[in-house]
Amino acid sequence: MNGGAPRLRRWVCHSGHMAKVAVVGAGAVGTAIAYAAQIRGVCRQLALFDLNADKVRAEVLDLNHGMQFTPMAQITGSDDLRVCADADVVVITAGAKQKPGQTRLDLAAANVAMCRDLVPALVGLAPDALLLVVTNPVDVVTYAAQQFSGLPPHRVFGSGTVLDSSRLRFLIAEHTKVAVQNVHAYIAGEHGDSEVPLWSTATIGGVPVQDWGSAGENPLDEAARARIHHHVVRSAYEIIAGKGATSLAVGLAVSRILEAVLNDEHRVLPVTSRLEDVHGLTDVCLSMPSVVGRTGVQRVLATPLSADELDQLVESAATVRATARNLGL
Repeated sequence: MNGGAPRLRRWVCHSGHMAKVAVVGAGAVGTAIAYAAQIRGVCRQLALFDLNADKVRAEVLDLNHGMQFTPMAQITGSDDLRVCADADVVVITAGAKQKPGQTRLDLAAANVAMCRDLVPALVGLAPDALLLVVTNPVDVVTYAAQQFSGLPPHRVFGSGTVLDSSRLRFLIAEHTKVAVQNVHAYIAGEHGDSEVPLWSTATIGGVPVQDWGSAGENPLDEAARARIHHHVVRSAYEIIAGKGATSLAVGLAVSRILEAVLNDEHRVLPVTSRLEDVHGLTDVCLSMPSVVGRTGVQRVLATPLSADELDQLVESAATVRATARNLGL
């Protein structure tokens, strides 16, 4: 009995009812999120929506056929948006996907237009839900979703650079031959080409990265840091060129965000949300390390930045803001 209790608590929201997550879009990313959420026992009810009725039915069947091997959950799906009703969190993955050679910002117009009708409909069906945006370009789409929803900014946020930060930590760990769990480093700014690695606060087991191995093997010198950052930025393009979409790692990343929300963990994650006077930046959605819990983004941390990092963050904000303004947002 004692071994099962923690898992049960993961299923129950602080309001006392069984947690429900709705995933909008049953493509590669949406199904990867659902699969990761099922395996990790994130919620008791999981609903998938997709306009393609045959596809969503097949994905739900496939997930349910593995239920014997995962924590128990009720998994449903439909091409009727009402399947999302009364969700605690709605994860938006639907929209045009990034093609080889495209930047995330190239997708902005189509995916913002999609949100104009979709988001108000979701709010009508699940008025108490948090909206977690994964659709790219996630910073611009999150900004649009917040405007179209009429919800407070803390209840509408995006997956941001959670995955980028994981890529950064993996590459640092690989370079230094240290377990990735002992690396603490964040990517801030746009989830895209203008993203900013926060090297000045990155540590390995408490040791600043600039001091790592300065007199020995595998130092994280300026050249090594530049190379790692380049690989972080280019990772998505490489994966898209090879398999058509990034899916597995983003599924794990989003399931981790969902755990932070539904378990009210107050976990620091670099999600994207609407900033208000963070390092002088206002009225733009960007990723910064943020405290995430049951009410959404509870606090955006004004993480210390070097002068160069601040300049890069301002440039990143200008890139995202310009795209949003070009779309009338």
